[in-house]
Amino acid sequence: MTARAMAGCERCGSALEVGDLRCPICGLAAAPRERGLLPAGEVAKVVRCDSCGASLEYSAEVKAPRCAFCASVMHVETTADPLEQAEHFLPFTVEPAAAREALMGFLSEKRFFRPANLAEEAALQSLRPMWWPAWAFSAGARVSWTADSNVGSGRSDWAPHSGQVALTFQDILVSASRGLTERECDRLAGHYALAGVEREPRGPEDAQVERFDVTRSGARRQILAAVEQEAREQVERSHVPGSRRRNVHVAVVLSSLETRRYALPAYVLAYRYRKKLYRVVVHGQDTKVVLGDAPVSVLKVVLVVAAVLLALLVVLLLLR
Repeated sequence: MTARAMAGCERCGSALEVGDLRCPICGLAAAPRERGLLPAGEVAKVVRCDSCGASLEYSAEVKAPRCAFCASVMHVETTADPLEQAEHFLPFTVEPAAAREALMGFLSEKRFFRPANLAEEAALQSLRPMWWPAWAFSAGARVSWTADSNVGSGRSDWAPHSGQVALTFQDILVSASRGLTERECDRLAGHYALAGVEREPRGPEDAQVERFDVTRSGARRQILAAVEQEAREQVERSHVPGSRRRNVHVAVVLSSLETRRYALPAYVLAYRYRKKLYRVVVHGQDTKVVLGDAPVSVLKVVLVVAAVLLALLVVLLLLR
């Protein structure tokens, strides 16, 4: 049981965490004294983006009139503290200079549809170090599954199979960010060293922290959905017999659930190419992980389309 865990559930004995209104295992309402709610009237000041909705911790020292994620206008908002705040910070191990070099490497990649002069003409507009929020959960579950596979199918293509299995999940990350896309978070998540967490943020002086902007009940839904997805993948990979599988369905009953709130480091960079802005995200601990957008050469697209049409014309002429 972690330092945040409260007394166990009165019905099933599962650990309750600060802010739990119900037991995550059996659903029994928690007693008021066990909920760990903040005193009435305590508030938090955040800077919220008018476009993507991301909320950053407000700091008088870090003036950010525009969103670090999408460059839209932001406004200061005072709200009742939603309690969901990062408790573990992963430090930046990539320096800003290395993040800029990673961007140049991304722009210099030779891809057919990119403009040939992209690396030479692109201009860096901004580089923002950020901590984005994520839940990490560890859980135990009893999983019932059904699926079709080629084992035992006889003359048919498929045969039904089913079973039950006990699974455990350790440190599965679930994004709580509104500034980064789900795809970006999934790509970043697998490259963090969670063993090196710290209690306070450590990184560049101008680094900002994106807040957890979800209710606990909303976070539970996200985590349970992630448990089901992870269970489905494990069952399909390791428990459904055969070399071909389809229609994998799972029903999950949790036996334990522990959550932690992390702030994960990344750089959000914006560059301009021919009057248009593009965004790139560089991992805060691994410069090999670079995600982003790049322009497409209209001339190359036109040439490819023309070549395809010409090839089709030649084929039609040969068939006559």
